Amino acid sequence: MEKQKVISYEDLDVYKRAYTSCLRIFKEILSKLPAQERFDLKDQLSRSSKSIPRLISEGFAKKYQKAGYQKYLTDAIGESNETEVSLAQSRDLYPHDINPAIANELIAEYKIIGKQLFKLQESWSKFSGPKR
Repeated sequence: MEKQKVISYEDLDVYKRAYTSCLRIFKEILSKLPAQERFDLKDQLSRSSKSIPRLISEGFAKKYQKAGYQKYLTDAIGESNETEVSLAQSRDLYPHDINPAIANELIAEYKIIGKQLFKLQESWSKFSGPKR
């Protein structure tokens, strides 16, 4: 099987996975959280899940600058971890509102996203340098 050439951040599997997972969170989790969580768990989960694809796209623009891409991908890993925890909290605090199977699927997706981001960091470190 031939590897797909990466021209844009949109070609990265991790970007596609993070973007799709974010949309699922909005449709299947956030809309079901109780109103009292509007300024806490709901806002946190919304922010962290939206940040990951944004950080990937920004890091991609700086992939030849070691300090540049490292910061963005490290931040994306942190946001992915935060999203995992927020999903687990949503599932465990509101079992009557949140479908545990959906929450568990999304947690598994974010575990994969974290691993993919780590591998992407390693891969880009081979290409960082003065290229432009």
